[in-house]
Amino acid sequence: MADTPLPPGAAGAGPLAGLKVIELGQLIAGPFAAKTLADFGADVIKIESPDGGDPLRKWRLLKDGTSVWWQVQSRNKRSVALDLKDPEAQAVVRQLAADADVLVENFRPGAMEGFGLAPDDLLAANPRLIVLRISGYGQTGPYRDKPGFGVVAEAMGGLRHLSAEPGRTPVRVGVSIGDTLAALHGVIGILMALNERHRSGRGQVIDVALYEAVFNCMESLLPEYSAFGAVRGPAGSALPGIAPSNAYACRDGHALVAGNGDSIFRRLMAAIGRDDLGRDPALADNTGRVARVDEIDAAIGAWTATRTVDEVLAALDAAAVPGGRIYTVADIAHDPHYQARGMLQTVAMDDGSLLTVPGIVPKLSRTPGGHRRNAPALGQDTAAVLDELRAQRP
Repeated sequence: MADTPLPPGAAGAGPLAGLKVIELGQLIAGPFAAKTLADFGADVIKIESPDGGDPLRKWRLLKDGTSVWWQVQSRNKRSVALDLKDPEAQAVVRQLAADADVLVENFRPGAMEGFGLAPDDLLAANPRLIVLRISGYGQTGPYRDKPGFGVVAEAMGGLRHLSAEPGRTPVRVGVSIGDTLAALHGVIGILMALNERHRSGRGQVIDVALYEAVFNCMESLLPEYSAFGAVRGPAGSALPGIAPSNAYACRDGHALVAGNGDSIFRRLMAAIGRDDLGRDPALADNTGRVARVDEIDAAIGAWTATRTVDEVLAALDAAAVPGGRIYTVADIAHDPHYQARGMLQTVAMDDGSLLTVPGIVPKLSRTPGGHRRNAPALGQDTAAVLDELRAQRP
């Protein structure tokens, strides 16, 4: 872990300094998108209900009554407590949006309109505004009004069907990957819209559906079905159509081995004492290896079964073959590469306690992102933000 705690305000301004962002919505997708902007310098004003705020404040493990997850998801943001059902609160949001660059929301379609905050109306008042709308199924189509969470989107997008051992119940990824993928697609959309605004001077609405963000990462799934009628099924730890790439049992765990490059495969076979396979012309390219993947997996598995994970990885490193262990969070927290890359940041909380949180991604050489302020208490910045609004009035 990092040895020296990082105090609030230690980071520079960031490449998005001067960008004003209004965050509506709650939980994961919208707030993760806004968090990414905040990490790189945007002034993110998070609007929360006065009645408890964002439910994420109480999700998973709590420290002094607040989720430690909150300290990551809402770092660098300001919290304003407003009840969006209140017309006076709606008027405040309209005033904020009139001077903002970006508004992020992840309500069900129609909710913004119900609050009197229709994006078309906000754009009429501020033509430069960029509005990111994240929802389960998007703002159009027959499913638009259905409630949609990331786990459902992961299934509809094609991921859940692939994530199992053959013949067993499909399992979910252990994190909210559908929400996070949607958030990152939303950030990409915001940055593209900001770039276009330099030319046109105009904002626009970005429509991100959770299931589409997942589907966008499904690689060859659809064209293989279109061309061959192939319906890819679950393959456990293997990667279908690419060989060898799998998890192999060792004496004390499993090692991941990715020997699917042609020259890499030859080096791998030499390392495991199977030059006969490495020199076999039928296995010289991926097509031939896929046809005999069971034979290849058996050869690698026989080699790993007599060795520890450390011994396997040492041999792979010596042969320049990609490989790795399956990390737990304890492995991550003590890994020297994570530490050297600044991915384990220890921050000082407001009560003086220390908390290690993930570092900033991606890494910019000249204007990196950083930790400027801790996640706010509910409504912590309401008075300051309202004072700023009053100061703007003529």
